[in-house]
Amino acid sequence: MVPPVQVSPLIKTARWSALLVGIIYGKQRYDYLKPIAAEERRVEEAEKKLREEQERIYKQLAEADSESILK
Repeated sequence: MVPPVQVSPLIKTARWSALLVGIIYGKQRYDYLKPIAAEERRVEEAEKKLREEQERIYKQLAEADSESILK
């Protein structure tokens, strides 16, 4: 078994720096995208309610037409 190689302090510093920069970037990106996603969810919920209301009205009209005595 070969003993592990000692990693250069420069490489260790670069790897830790890249990790920290990635974490900071991810947090900033998340904070930027979170309100946008919340707004999209709110709009989708409003559209869903409108679509469900239209489907309910359509079903009521279809039932009213099917219950007609003029068949």
